[in-house]
Amino acid sequence: MKERGSGILLHITSLPSPYGIGDLGPGAYAFADFLSQAKQRFWQILPINPIDPVYGNSPYHSISAFASNIYLISPDLMVQDGLLSREDIEPLPAFSPTTVNYREIISYKTGLFHKAYQRFKKGNKSDYEEFVAKNEHWLEDFSLFLALKEHFNCQVWSEWPLELRDRQPEALQAIRNTLHDRIEQEYFLHYVFHKQWSALKHYCNQRGIHIFGDMPIYVDHDSVDVWENPEMFQLDEDKRPLCVAGVPPDYFSKSGQLWGNPLYRWDVLQEQRYEWWIRRMQHNLEFFDMVRIDHFRGLVAYWEVPANKKTAIEGKWVEVPAEDFFNVLLDNFSKSSIIAEDLGLITSDVRAVMNQFQFPGMKVLLFAFNDDLATNPYLPHNHVENCVVYTGTHDNNTVKGWFDGEASQKVKENLRQYLGRELSSANVHWEFIRLAMMSVAKMVIIPMQDFLGLGEKDRMNQPSIANGNWQWRLISEYLTPELQEKIGDMTQMYGRAQ
Repeated sequence: MKERGSGILLHITSLPSPYGIGDLGPGAYAFADFLSQAKQRFWQILPINPIDPVYGNSPYHSISAFASNIYLISPDLMVQDGLLSREDIEPLPAFSPTTVNYREIISYKTGLFHKAYQRFKKGNKSDYEEFVAKNEHWLEDFSLFLALKEHFNCQVWSEWPLELRDRQPEALQAIRNTLHDRIEQEYFLHYVFHKQWSALKHYCNQRGIHIFGDMPIYVDHDSVDVWENPEMFQLDEDKRPLCVAGVPPDYFSKSGQLWGNPLYRWDVLQEQRYEWWIRRMQHNLEFFDMVRIDHFRGLVAYWEVPANKKTAIEGKWVEVPAEDFFNVLLDNFSKSSIIAEDLGLITSDVRAVMNQFQFPGMKVLLFAFNDDLATNPYLPHNHVENCVVYTGTHDNNTVKGWFDGEASQKVKENLRQYLGRELSSANVHWEFIRLAMMSVAKMVIIPMQDFLGLGEKDRMNQPSIANGNWQWRLISEYLTPELQEKIGDMTQMYGRAQ
C-alpha cells in the first residue's frame, strides 16, 4: 500500500439484483461506478467459493478452495451473450429485494443453468476450451467431485465406495464416463463465471478500484481438496480427521471454538515446497488484487483438538514452519498482495512473523473503547501506517447496532471522552467513519451498512448463530448522489481519494 486510500466492504450476494441474490451483472457495475464517483480505491468482498446449505450458506465453508459460487452468475449477462433468452428468465419469482433466500434462488438458477448449457452445447467453444485447458488442474476433479456428491445423495466422500474414496484410476474413469454430461455442465458454468468475473474486475481496475478478496485458511473435510490430497491432511486410516481446527477459550467463548476443519500436515506441505498453497494463492490473485488470509495466526501456530473432543478446551498449540513457508510464498507473490486477519488471540510469535514479512494487520474500531484509552491498540492514536482500519467487519454488529444494543455505559463514556463530545444513535456511525478516515493507516475499509447508518437487523453475520446469516441485501435506492458526495468529500479531506 503505497498511498492512502479507502474502500467499502460489500459482498457480491448483497448487491441489488432482480434475481434474489446479488450477481456479477448490472448491479455490480453500478456499484463500481458508485465507488469510483465516491473516490474509493478498494472494494472488499467475502470469499467467492461454492456455498452449501449444510453450512448455512457461509462463504467460509466450501467444498472447494479453487471453484467459484456459480449462483453469482448474472442471468442478464447470459441473455446478453445469447446463452439465455428473455423468455427463459421470465416471469421472475417474487424474490425479496432485502434478503437472500438461498433455497429459492438455487432452485431458480439451477433451471436457468440447465437451459443455458443445452444452448451452449450447440455453439462455438473456442475460448471455452482454452479456459478448460488452463484450469483443468482443479476443474476436472472438482466437477467430478460435485457430480459424485449428487450421485451419492450428498454423502460425505469418506463414506463412498472404497474404489472412489481412494481414487482408484479405473473406477474414476468409469464414473467420469457415466456422469460425463453433469461434469461438462459444471465446466461450462465455471467458464461463464470466469468470463463474467474477469470483465467486472477489468471494469473496476480501469476505474482505479482494486478488488480486495478473502481466503479462509482451512478447507472442509467434505471437500474436493481433501479427497484429492489426503496426504496433506491429518486423517486416520478411514480418511476421517484425526485432529480438527479451532481456537482456545478466550474473552468471547469460555469453551473456545471448535470449527471441525481437518488440519494440514505441515511436514508434507514443506516436503512439497508448499505447491498446493502456491497454486491456491496464484488462483486467488487472478481473481483479486489483494487477499485477506482469514485466521492468519494459524499459519504461525494452530490450535489442534483431537477429533473426538466435544469442545476446543482440550487442544494445544502446534507450530508451523512459518518462516520457511512465507519465504517460499513471497518468492512467488508480492507481500503487498497479502493482508493478515490478526483478530482474536494473537501471541508474540504471530506478531514477530507479521513484522518480519511486513504483512498489514487489522484494526477494528468497535474493539477500541473497552480498555485503557491510552494503550488500546485499536484506537487511532496507536495505529501504524501498515494496517487496515475497519469500523467493524462482516462478523461484527453494525456501529449503530453496537451502540444501541451492545456498548456498555462505561464503553460509551470512554467513547465520549475520547471524542470530546456527546454522541447519539443517529450520528455515531459517521463519528466512527471519521475516526477511521483520519487514521495514519494507509488503508481504511468501511462496511456498506455503516455508511448507511443501519442497525443490528442489517448485520451480515452473527458467528454464534448457525442460521439466518449471509442474507443481507443492499437496496439500490440507498446509493444516493448525496451519500456518494458525502463519502467522496470525507475521503478527499483525509487524503484518501483516488
